[in-house]
Amino acid sequence: MHLKRLSLFNYKNIDEGNFDFDQKINCFVGRNGIGKTNVLDSIYHLAHGKSYFNPLAVQNIRHGEEFFVVEGAFEKDGREETVVCSLKKGQKKILKRNGKSYDKFSEHVGFIPLVMISPSDRDLITEGSETRRRFIDSVISQLDPMYLQRLIQYQKVLSQRNALLKYFAANRTFDKETLQIYNEQLNALGQPIFESRRNFIGDFIPIFNKHHHAITESAENVQLIYQSDLSDKDYLELLAQTFDRDKVLQYTSTGIHKDDLLFEIDGHPIKKFGSQGQQKSFLIALKLAQFEFLRKKSGQKPILLFDDIFDKLDEFRVSKIVEMVNNDDFGQLFISDTHPERTEAIVRSTHQSYKMFNISKS
Repeated sequence: MHLKRLSLFNYKNIDEGNFDFDQKINCFVGRNGIGKTNVLDSIYHLAHGKSYFNPLAVQNIRHGEEFFVVEGAFEKDGREETVVCSLKKGQKKILKRNGKSYDKFSEHVGFIPLVMISPSDRDLITEGSETRRRFIDSVISQLDPMYLQRLIQYQKVLSQRNALLKYFAANRTFDKETLQIYNEQLNALGQPIFESRRNFIGDFIPIFNKHHHAITESAENVQLIYQSDLSDKDYLELLAQTFDRDKVLQYTSTGIHKDDLLFEIDGHPIKKFGSQGQQKSFLIALKLAQFEFLRKKSGQKPILLFDDIFDKLDEFRVSKIVEMVNNDDFGQLFISDTHPERTEAIVRSTHQSYKMFNISKS
């Protein structure tokens, strides 16, 4: 599978852009702030129906304009698939495949397997557990539509239970039967979500370790640890135990919405004890493992987007990454960088076909 053509109109800082891509490697080069990352993000947008960097859809419209349109032609299983994502201010975003609109964007998730690697991935280390849960959920959701539906429904029920707890506090009342209905719904949805996450992490860790060892030549001892309230207790039991606390807090304080994925180096949080280079290697290994996991489970080679990935990486780590990319397991690759000569030297060393796109301010 690969992206053949891309058209942009009023997307972020790009007024108009049209690209015909190489089947293997495509490089966007130019100075910072001119739109290289935005081109990559538009490709991500076509795969996921949303921006990788900005969840507020209206902010992806070019300043001073009323709408944006992103259109891509993909080759998948010998057939051309056209995907269009558009938004006009004051209206709902529209996502179409071959001219037909999706009723639910979730129906599109997974159709175009894709992995983005970006300096902003450092948020996975520095930010809270919600960011790491989103990472887990995004990988599983691309492969399991039922998981995504359960997740959406779980969030709805959780919001309803939290609203009920606020109602109890505001009106100094309590309705055990209604609360129990929400508890049972959270249990019915949360338990399979927990099991899917646990199974995913079990399959994912060996793949992550393999890539991390390849990048660092086993120089560092790192760990991924899945942490969940449901690891030790039944969900209904947990909800019963934390009810008094939930009444005071006015929200649900336990459950799969509190899960976390711990990142450690030598038994300590990599956020505090890992150098910048070690954190970068960890994140790249994490994303390359995501790529391999999706490839194995979907039977498709995901599109791989490298956003400014060579920034702050030493020459040794860059060479290791290039070695892995120069592999038949990889499909189409998109790279952004500020140094055209460096980028072209790197991609030329892979002996693969490639195209260079010099992005300049419009």
